[in-house]
Amino acid sequence: MADVRLKQFDARIAQLNPFDADHAEKVAAITAEKLAFQLAESQQRAEKYPTDLAIKYELGQLYFKAGKIGEAIAEFQKSQGNPNKRLASMSMLAQCFAKRGMNDSAVRTLQNAIKEKPAFDEEKKDLIYNLGCVFEKMGKKAEAIEQFLIIYESDVAYRDVGKKVDDHYASQ
Repeated sequence: MADVRLKQFDARIAQLNPFDADHAEKVAAITAEKLAFQLAESQQRAEKYPTDLAIKYELGQLYFKAGKIGEAIAEFQKSQGNPNKRLASMSMLAQCFAKRGMNDSAVRTLQNAIKEKPAFDEEKKDLIYNLGCVFEKMGKKAEAIEQFLIIYESDVAYRDVGKKVDDHYASQ
């Protein structure tokens, strides 16, 4: 039922005339309505199934998207107990800490997640990239570029890593 309702929101957005002067406001209003529905539906499922940590992760994502960072932190802390969502939960938890300006906690969380991820795949690149961004935010340029270089050495086209590394060497 929830999936059908979500598709209805998407259909309403698709039916809007993109040339209307107030198109962006209408899209924003429907998107906000969709997020509120998703949040309420996910909260109900979390109450109904309090031990389902995948639902906790989903709820945390919705709280994060809605800007409710404190609530998101609590859900991501719980969802770390799900082995399938552990690293994703840690990544999102670090993003919550960074949004709150708790950069030291974000760094520690990302470093712990990176240690737990042996394979150098997209998920690990994302963790390393986020760690570099937190270091940048903290003004620790050397540590940030060190993280970006790890990615650059294997995937120069990953996000804006190539530009960040090139800019760093151009400024020296």
